[in-house]
Amino acid sequence: MNNTLEVRGLCKSYGSFLLNGVDFDVPGGYIMGFIGPNGAGKTTTIKLILSVIQADSGSVKIFGRGKDPACNEEIGVVMDTPMYVDDWKVYDVEKAVSPFYKQWDRGLFADYLKRFGIDSKKKVRELSRGMKVKLQIAAALSHNAKLLILDEPTSGLDPVARDEICDLLREFVSDENKSVLFSTHITSDLEKTADYITFILNGSIVFTGAKDDLLEKYARVAGGLRDLSEEQKKFVIGYREHGTGFEGMVETANSGKLPKNVLTERIDLDEIIIFMNKGEKIHE
Repeated sequence: MNNTLEVRGLCKSYGSFLLNGVDFDVPGGYIMGFIGPNGAGKTTTIKLILSVIQADSGSVKIFGRGKDPACNEEIGVVMDTPMYVDDWKVYDVEKAVSPFYKQWDRGLFADYLKRFGIDSKKKVRELSRGMKVKLQIAAALSHNAKLLILDEPTSGLDPVARDEICDLLREFVSDENKSVLFSTHITSDLEKTADYITFILNGSIVFTGAKDDLLEKYARVAGGLRDLSEEQKKFVIGYREHGTGFEGMVETANSGKLPKNVLTERIDLDEIIIFMNKGEKIHE
């Protein structure tokens, strides 16, 4: 399998925070969801990939090459807040952005504006949040980008707008030479679109691989306060008590070590993040 993006051993120290040897690959033709709680290191990792900041150590390869200025032609970036001047009109965005890309396609940009219903004469500040995100996507897709990097673009969008963007991403990776790294807190979007997941916690990668493998690796458990011995509680990640019961997460390989009367059920990405984060705090 060819990898669009290869991240190896990325380290970056910020005072008390350490991004510690981050490793993951984004395969060609797939969407990689990038998840973790606030402060886990997602945005720092993305900034390192984009060379916005410099790593203390480690490497980034795009299409098998070391990161160089030519890579910028092949990367499209969509952030939570566009870096466009509010008083620019939409056609001013094209004037400002297009000179940076040799393969800029004016006709394609116009087609995306039409598809998204964006009036080129409107000012950026007159666009809704959803339209601003779509404007960034239009710009990202109009210079033949092969890797899309999205950092929280769908936060604050209504379900319809998010669904449209997810459809766009699926359409984009229908070309096996194109890939997406999608960082978001809205894990339901990733459950619909992502093929792979990279989970970062406290600056370290705790999982990277197929989304289904992650969802099958863990299970949600719940039961009464007296159901578990102190020894059995050690198998429950993020153990927490409420009222007369408990809940938490267990590795499916360890589920047989719990009593049969404990409820075990399928878990989702949100719960994995919550229980893993709680488990980490307990052991700090």
